[in-house]
Amino acid sequence: MRMRPTLSWTPAEDWPTGTTDVGPVAEVLRAGGVLVLSGAGISTESGIPDYRGEGGSLSRHTPMTYQDFTAGAQARRRYWARSHLGWRTFGRARPNAGHRAVAAFGRHGLLAGVITQNVDGLHQAAGSEGVVELHGSLERVVCLSCGAFSPRRELARRLEAANPGFDPVASGINPDGDADLTDAQVGDFQVLPCTVCGGILKPDVVFFGEAVPPQRVEHCRTLVREAASLLVLGSSLTVMSGLRFVRQAAQAGTPVLIVNRDATRGDRHALARIGLPLGTALTAVAGRLGVPVDGPSAV
Repeated sequence: MRMRPTLSWTPAEDWPTGTTDVGPVAEVLRAGGVLVLSGAGISTESGIPDYRGEGGSLSRHTPMTYQDFTAGAQARRRYWARSHLGWRTFGRARPNAGHRAVAAFGRHGLLAGVITQNVDGLHQAAGSEGVVELHGSLERVVCLSCGAFSPRRELARRLEAANPGFDPVASGINPDGDADLTDAQVGDFQVLPCTVCGGILKPDVVFFGEAVPPQRVEHCRTLVREAASLLVLGSSLTVMSGLRFVRQAAQAGTPVLIVNRDATRGDRHALARIGLPLGTALTAVAGRLGVPVDGPSAV
């Protein structure tokens, strides 16, 4: 029987409580060698909602799963119509203070690396280098038949031409770039095949229910092994793709710090969880360390 992926998690009554003291984060960053693991919560201040926080998209939206996407043409039609519209919104998003602070910490040699669960590219837009995109990127498209990659912008141009006048008003946008549209708004949206072999196109992102490529997981595990500490930013750690790295660090005795307004599935493994908005917390940490954070990105 096909199992649905884990989308929610409820903390037990005795779950650790958070703090508003950013001191522990400043201390580990001052020591250097910090590996950042970021989630959807770091992008909320850029206008992209998270999945599970207050007003999170899971309260109104069930993400597309790999199983549903590959099972039927109608599911793919619904996905590509919604994603085509949502990608325009993603293209207008700009890095916020949290992204810029992470980039500043990297420029000052305080980080061992950045792993992000996000597919929005905002860490790179803020200036972070060598970012590992755990769940892929919406900037690329892959063919499920021949494996050919192509730029998302190229597909967007093709979809515009095949669907003239398609410009519905979405009721919301989700962290995976999927806009909220009704079936009536989706209508007879035309889905396009691979230009190389005619196969099924999919964004180069890891859907719910799909496995992260093993070589990418192993690369991240290596980064965790070599890091002096692990700093989780804006992730509830509900799904195992991120939680496994927290567990790995904790088992090795590597300090884990979490900045997330709500409780996370990794809190029991952390020295502390700072329950503040990411922009506020990381700007305060940068101030303590004397690290200047650049103004809004013009990218």
